[in-house]
Amino acid sequence: MSVAVRVIPCLDVDQGRVVKGVNFSGLVDAGDPVELARAYDHAGADELTFLDVTASSAGRETTFDVVRRCAEQVFIPLTVGGGVRTVDDVDRLLRAGADKVGVNTAAIARPEVIAEIADRFGNQVLVLSADVADRAETPSGWEVTTHGGRRRTGIDAIEWIERAADLGAGEILLNSIAGDGTKAGFDLPLIRSAREAVSVPVIASGGAGKAADFPPAVDAGADALLAASIFHFGEVSIGEVKSELSAAGHPVRTAVDG
Repeated sequence: MSVAVRVIPCLDVDQGRVVKGVNFSGLVDAGDPVELARAYDHAGADELTFLDVTASSAGRETTFDVVRRCAEQVFIPLTVGGGVRTVDDVDRLLRAGADKVGVNTAAIARPEVIAEIADRFGNQVLVLSADVADRAETPSGWEVTTHGGRRRTGIDAIEWIERAADLGAGEILLNSIAGDGTKAGFDLPLIRSAREAVSVPVIASGGAGKAADFPPAVDAGADALLAASIFHFGEVSIGEVKSELSAAGHPVRTAVDG
């Protein structure tokens, strides 16, 4: 039996509020994370991803509190990322109610942290979040960035996710900066390249604008599909996305909404 395609709303959180922008900038308020988490759980989302987009040390305790309150409202897996630097950070987030933890900047600074987290908690807990920008100078044509897409690294994105999977990352969250918030469709060539490079699940993110955008991403190799603004602002429902996926021949868990 084929594994169901997962549909994952993303809560980008800044100082306790969900925000959304375009190409990782121009953030606007999109609501209360706890209320949105509850609504998505009821609507049939397969998982939730919670990203602290600023991850400031001053706001870190606020983040733990919001994670705890979100976890109390949902009965689906919750992935939390943003500012995760150490095994102890992962331990605190898991104790706060996260099921999986995303790492990005810290892993690029010190790749060994991937293996340390996987060795202690299992690779099923670890999601490697890769914020990918177009860059002709790299072998693949894509570069991984840090600090919410604000800093280039010069590291080839495809080579990086392959290394991360080898070190113990259980999933790859593939964020297309060029597609983020544009609603122009997922970056299919990027998804295909990632699929060829790794055997672990690939979560495609960036560019969803309508329900019809989702099946091509699965065809390109995505195991799960993440979106934010189209869900937050009621443009597309979880149910509509799952209906579109099912009609295209992709197995899904039944959604509640339509």
